[in-house]
Amino acid sequence: MNAVRQKWAQWAEQRVFAALVGTLLKWIVLGSGVGILSGTASAFFLKSLDYVTDVRIANPWLLFLLPLGGALVSFLYMKIGKNSGKGNNLILEQISSGNETIPLRMAPLVLFGTLVTHLFGGSAGREGTAVQMGGSLAEWFGKIIRARPIDRKILLICGISGGFGSIFGTPLAGTVFGLEVLAIGLIRHEALIPAFVAAFTGNLVTTSFWGVSHIHYHIGAVPELTWIVVLKVVFAAILFGLTSILFSELTHALKKGYAKLFKNPVLKSAVGGVVIIGLVYLLGTRDYLGLGIPLIQSSFTEIVSPFAFLGKLVFTSLTLGAGFQGGEVTPLFAIGATLGNALSGILHLYAPFLAGLGFISVFCGATNTPIACFLMGIELFGADAAVYMFMACLVSYLFSGHTGIYTSQQIGVSKSYLLPIPQGTTLSAVKSIVKKKDESVSAAEKR
Repeated sequence: MNAVRQKWAQWAEQRVFAALVGTLLKWIVLGSGVGILSGTASAFFLKSLDYVTDVRIANPWLLFLLPLGGALVSFLYMKIGKNSGKGNNLILEQISSGNETIPLRMAPLVLFGTLVTHLFGGSAGREGTAVQMGGSLAEWFGKIIRARPIDRKILLICGISGGFGSIFGTPLAGTVFGLEVLAIGLIRHEALIPAFVAAFTGNLVTTSFWGVSHIHYHIGAVPELTWIVVLKVVFAAILFGLTSILFSELTHALKKGYAKLFKNPVLKSAVGGVVIIGLVYLLGTRDYLGLGIPLIQSSFTEIVSPFAFLGKLVFTSLTLGAGFQGGEVTPLFAIGATLGNALSGILHLYAPFLAGLGFISVFCGATNTPIACFLMGIELFGADAAVYMFMACLVSYLFSGHTGIYTSQQIGVSKSYLLPIPQGTTLSAVKSIVKKKDESVSAAEKR
């Protein structure tokens, strides 16, 4: 009897081991497939983005075509985009519920739309484009291999991680971002290996195979760890978190406001383009157009205007609020870096050091992804300031509250027991829940 039990146990162990090896090999193959697709798409996008940016800078008159470009892109989305207009939120929704499909047309549409935005001077980023292309291509790849529903969701996470890791050259941050962005306070560990394979492969394909290089920044000297420095970093991080709220809420409010004033999305984007042109000439500067890379670079090498972060914030919110295509992340980098630079004189800390903290912390508060942003900081700036970066990300994450740029992001775990939010609630529904609770409390107090 004991011999039978031992054989049974050995067989069970061998079967478990075989299953684990099979799963590992399966996701190395599938994750690599998504990584190759997303990395190639990111490489083409980055090359194209550099080209259209150079063309815009060499031809300032292109700014006057911004209303026409925005109208054209909105017209295409209205006619053939269908649910592609949801952008990153569509991918998050499909991973959570999976009631719709992500059309392959999303990839070329968001690519074309983002390039048009940057060619004519809109203030937008590139992360949204990379993630949408990665998600769209991952969905297409899943249909080809006839992936099961559970595998389809993991492939979509791979698309997010592959797109993010390859567009910024940060495979570790890309891995965790795809797992962490789905629900606040939760990480999808079942997709950890597939997401890493996709992010690592995507970055490798972009840099090594296609030869695309990424911009690097230097954080400079890191101050000694003292209580005074810690308190200063915490104070700065609180401001970073509050700034992320301002950006998210202003962008959402402008989207609603534009949509309410202009029912036709074509007219909405055209008017939005006119507003941006007017603001350029009102302020007398074009520093806030495009990605904002020059602003970021200046934040690490010189003292920038103390209001530069606000200028970039307003221009980006106006651009995205009017329906132009592009991401939010690179402008968030610029907002955070310039704000950190501005705070350096007040807090008496090195400007590049605070710029680096702001770079990752404002982004963290807007996306609710503290671990991914911390890893991004290490990948971009090195580990010398790791303690400060982790501290800044955590504080910014807390003080950004239940807000963010992705309205379909869910609440996995509330950030505080004093703010109880039901699990599974999306950020778009948080305000209504809080409002109902406040009304209930007020009614109870009147009784």
